[in-house]
Amino acid sequence: MALFPAFAGVSEASGDGASKKELDWLSNPSFRVGNLTSLSQQTEEVTALASEGSPLTRSPLKSELSDESDHSESLTQISRKKKKEKKKRRKHQHHKKTKRRHEPSSSSASEADTEAGKDRASPETPRQGSHAAAAAAAAAAAGRHSIWLEDIHTLTDVFRTDKKPDPANWEYKSLYRGDIARYKRKGDSCLGINPKKQCISWEGAPAAKRHSHRHLERYFTKKNVGLMRTEGIPVCSNPEPPSSEPVTFIPVKDSADVASPLTTWLNPLGIYDQSTTQWLQGQGPAEQESKQPDSQQDRESAALKARVEEFNRKVRENPRDTQLWMAFVAFQDEVMRSPGIFALGEGEQEKHRKSLKLLLEKKLAVLERAIESNPSSVDLKLAKLQLCSEFWEPSALAKEWQKLLFLHPNNTSLWQRHLSFCQSQFGTFSVSKLHSLYGKCLSTLSAVKDGSMLSHPVLPGTEEAMFGLFLQQCHFLRQAGHSEKVISLFQAMVDFTFFKPDSVKELPTKVQVEFFEPFWDSGEPRVGEKGARGWRAWMHQQERGGWVLVTPDEDDEEPEEEDQEIKDKNLPRWQIWLAAERSRDQRHWRPWRPDKTKKQTEEDCEDPERQVLFDDIGQSLIRLSSPGLRFRLIEAFLQFLGVPSGFLPPASCLYLAMDESSIFESELYDEKPLTYFNPSFSGISCVGYMEQLGCPRWIKGHNREGEEFVRNVFHLVLPLFSGKQKSQLCLSWLRYEIAKVIWCLHTKKKRLKSQGKNCKKLAKNLLKEPENRNNFCLWKQYAYLEWLLGNTEDARKVFDTALSMAGSSELKDRELCELSLLYAELEMELSPDSRGATAGRAVHILTRLTESSPYGPYTGQALSTQVLKARKAYEHALQDCLGQSGASSPAPAESLDCLGSLVKCFMLFQYLTVGIDAAVQIYGQVFSKLKDSALLEGPGPEDSTSSQSLSSVLEAITLMHTSLLRFHMNVCVYPLAPLRETLSNALKLYPGNQVLWRAYVQIQNKSHSANKTRRFFDTVTRSTKHLEPWLFAIEAEKLRKRLVESVQRVGGREVHATIPETGLTHRIRALFENAIRSEKGSQCPLLWRMYLKFLVSLGNKERSKGVFYKALQSCPWAKVLYMDAMEYFPDELQEILDVMTEKELRVRLPLEELELLLED
Repeated sequence: MALFPAFAGVSEASGDGASKKELDWLSNPSFRVGNLTSLSQQTEEVTALASEGSPLTRSPLKSELSDESDHSESLTQISRKKKKEKKKRRKHQHHKKTKRRHEPSSSSASEADTEAGKDRASPETPRQGSHAAAAAAAAAAAGRHSIWLEDIHTLTDVFRTDKKPDPANWEYKSLYRGDIARYKRKGDSCLGINPKKQCISWEGAPAAKRHSHRHLERYFTKKNVGLMRTEGIPVCSNPEPPSSEPVTFIPVKDSADVASPLTTWLNPLGIYDQSTTQWLQGQGPAEQESKQPDSQQDRESAALKARVEEFNRKVRENPRDTQLWMAFVAFQDEVMRSPGIFALGEGEQEKHRKSLKLLLEKKLAVLERAIESNPSSVDLKLAKLQLCSEFWEPSALAKEWQKLLFLHPNNTSLWQRHLSFCQSQFGTFSVSKLHSLYGKCLSTLSAVKDGSMLSHPVLPGTEEAMFGLFLQQCHFLRQAGHSEKVISLFQAMVDFTFFKPDSVKELPTKVQVEFFEPFWDSGEPRVGEKGARGWRAWMHQQERGGWVLVTPDEDDEEPEEEDQEIKDKNLPRWQIWLAAERSRDQRHWRPWRPDKTKKQTEEDCEDPERQVLFDDIGQSLIRLSSPGLRFRLIEAFLQFLGVPSGFLPPASCLYLAMDESSIFESELYDEKPLTYFNPSFSGISCVGYMEQLGCPRWIKGHNREGEEFVRNVFHLVLPLFSGKQKSQLCLSWLRYEIAKVIWCLHTKKKRLKSQGKNCKKLAKNLLKEPENRNNFCLWKQYAYLEWLLGNTEDARKVFDTALSMAGSSELKDRELCELSLLYAELEMELSPDSRGATAGRAVHILTRLTESSPYGPYTGQALSTQVLKARKAYEHALQDCLGQSGASSPAPAESLDCLGSLVKCFMLFQYLTVGIDAAVQIYGQVFSKLKDSALLEGPGPEDSTSSQSLSSVLEAITLMHTSLLRFHMNVCVYPLAPLRETLSNALKLYPGNQVLWRAYVQIQNKSHSANKTRRFFDTVTRSTKHLEPWLFAIEAEKLRKRLVESVQRVGGREVHATIPETGLTHRIRALFENAIRSEKGSQCPLLWRMYLKFLVSLGNKERSKGVFYKALQSCPWAKVLYMDAMEYFPDELQEILDVMTEKELRVRLPLEELELLLED
């Protein structure tokens, strides 16, 4: 029989033997057709029996196939072995798979295991009866021992019971996972349970899939900042003129301009360009074409490379040009920002462009080349040290500084930078180290100035710089809490400068200091103490045989009893410490000295730190030969004592000394913009003032002993000067007393009567002196005092008396113009609502100022002819002053002195007689005339007693103009635009004027849109190095934030979201961060105090602590920072006090003494 029926006839037909052997494989002798038919019939019978429900009978198939049973049994055994081997392999593979999977045993989401049914053996349960056995045998023979469920209609006997126990159910907590049907759970609930009372905890359930949301990158990320820095592609305009004919379509010029390639055998259709044709020929582009920069990046790289080559050529040709080298160093920032030629490899371009270290190393390499060509240039060496401070250790930097100072000991700017550097190094800082360094600096410069150091000559401006360094040292000691040393330094300098014996004047400074030491240690009264006579008198008396002992007066008042330091012991310990520390600061700012009348000795001093030895001050004594600097020394001493002398520290130490927020106070200016009292402290506190930030700065004076000290200083120094300088000192004394009257008016009115009486007594005593009888400045302050006390008629009598004494000086006397101006302004502010009578009095005052006849009291309204004559007189006088001031040659001092007062009087006169527009016109005329001259002139001279500069005159006129506009806006309806424009133009010229900034911030705070204000602040901060724009920009944003919060919060509870905050908090924080990045801002204690208070107000304690420790890194000497931290972080009291003690800051009340006081 053939194996394949289709080829059954092939083997039979072939009769050849060879071909028959080839086709033998197609025949199968064991296969018969009858077997196939019998098998099909047997299957049909079994199916019929199963469907009818009758028991299965044995099939006769067995007997029919008896002859072939042996062969079938062998095949069956072989197939069973193969099946067992397959099962073993599958089971082994499944076991490996389960080992690889590390899934929890109770998985909630799984798939059905197809091999689960094959893992175990399934022995058949023995059937009852012969029919079942016959049917099973027939089925086994027919269909490989299996029956399809679809072929069986009765399923009663299909299922079986497995009675064999499974020990795994006892050994494990759950069933074998292969025996559990896998499924996917939708949700965490279960059908049939009450969701309100029942719930199911799915243990081992995997966490929900985390969807990877890709956050959108903002503009300030590194990637986008790099994109923003790249320059845009330049767009070339069409050079061809536009055609006059109308064009119906836009022509594509590229296709027309490019010549069509020629048809060749390589380019038969003429569609390939030249580069493709060259590639087909196996050629590359021409060398010139390959070098042509095609992309925008290539063009930028070429331009940048050209600039680098140009710089290299210039510094090679001019190696001595230090400014060119500095420009080359600054150019490295642009090189590193630009992509392209200087990247080390592909993919590293962005990395190296952002690398700060690489940039610093490149700059350092350029600076080293520059220093090799210019070994004597201090600016290049300073730039190198400033650059190395970014990545050098402090010890290495200190050594480099010492080397540089050894080479250039006569350079004052180098000393100033070195002191600022050492002062801001927290790791190596201590008060004693820095104090001795200041002494070394001043003694070295004194030796250079005297000529003792022959190797280095004296540079110009050395004396002024030495005075600035001396003031910087005094401010450093004041802020560190050592106020006794500050007072001792000024006492010694006054004696050393003004009371020096004639016999030692020609000696070097070091020898003079040695002669001064015996006087200091003699115990004689010093400046400010009762009975002080000076070094010269003591020396003469020593030459005659010593002092005559003077017995003290018996009627001296008893010393003032000290207030109890601890008033409430129930307060927290940090509050008690702060109150006691501030109380001792206010009372113990003078150095302690034993009182010989009470037989005291040095051992009687309770606090040894209050005694100042000569070793603490000897090295800091310098010689001042300039009369202007001598007078400024007295002004600075009075400023430290709290007297408004109008003195400002030099720009080198101005921001180091700023530590309190009085620069933002504008209450008095708002009340009376024309006549407000401006003490002009510029954010610099006096000795004994350690109040918390935000407290109003009132000049309330000192205790009784402190006030006596101030009076003794005035009595001692007034005879040393004459003329304008003496008049200025008298004016400062009187203004100090008037400031205390203003404090009593606003706070303690009970002391107003006694304080006003003392102030009037002082004014009368000063005016009784012969040289002060015609001093209009003192008359003006005396009349102003009477006006403040409410004595209007008495004040008018004083004004009239002073004006009648003037005679016929007309408009050429500056002091007379200022007196008349204040008189008129006070009359205007008396009752601004009823402007009839008060305006008439003011017009009368300004009109009589122009007349040659003596002044007469007010009798009625001025006539129109008098007003017209006065206007003509003002115009002629103004033209004369402007003609002299606007000339190419420097204007005379008398003309400048008169110009400011004349313009202010003329503006007020025009405002009263014509209107505000006329006054604005006068200001515009003067401003346009003097603006260019003031810009060419630059800053005014440092000497405060010299004549006014053109710039200061223009600044005073601007202040008058803004005050007049504000007064007019208070009494009338007037737009803000003129005032805003005036302030904007003035602040660009004078970015350090705090009064103008206060006015600008206040008027801009009324505006709903802050965009203009922010743009203006941004423009000014970019164009100037002053710190005031940063401070007032922060104050403006804080006022805006306060305004928004006041609108949002009602009663401090409910928040209304109608006006969003618009990120003011982040804006203020960014302003602080930008401000402290600058060198001046990082060393300004006021800026750090404001930043710390702002963060504490937000409630972020950890970030506030971080800013506090960051502030200590830059300003470790400022005691007010530590006291603010104790108030904000009371838990850190002990730690902060330990740091203060380690850095040798003045702690007047140790915690041990506080504990003893609390126990008493």
